[in-house]
Amino acid sequence: MSETEEAAFDQLVSYALDELPEDIRGLMTNVAVTVEDEPPPGRNLLGLYQGVPWGRRGPGYAGALPDKITIYRLPLERVSGGDPEQLRFLVRRTVFHEIAHHFGISDQRLVDIDRY
Repeated sequence: MSETEEAAFDQLVSYALDELPEDIRGLMTNVAVTVEDEPPPGRNLLGLYQGVPWGRRGPGYAGALPDKITIYRLPLERVSGGDPEQLRFLVRRTVFHEIAHHFGISDQRLVDIDRY
């Protein structure tokens, strides 16, 4: 994959982040959003949140390393089947999904509110 194609994917992630409501963006503290090609071996993932969810951060949280949201480029490209609009939709959905985890919303809760 060319650097141009990788940059275009990174831009899709940036667009998804830009679409977040301002109040949600303002609450996203100490979290880094990154792009990697593939998830860890044996894991079938489009994205992954690692860290301490926002609502569970107590007084001892100060000075902690940033939480990390990783978006996996190649699985998303495979699932999209080469359709650029489908890829944009899937990237946005994955970014929002992982941000929900950053705020402590579980997969089950996302199912319950019809957002999974």
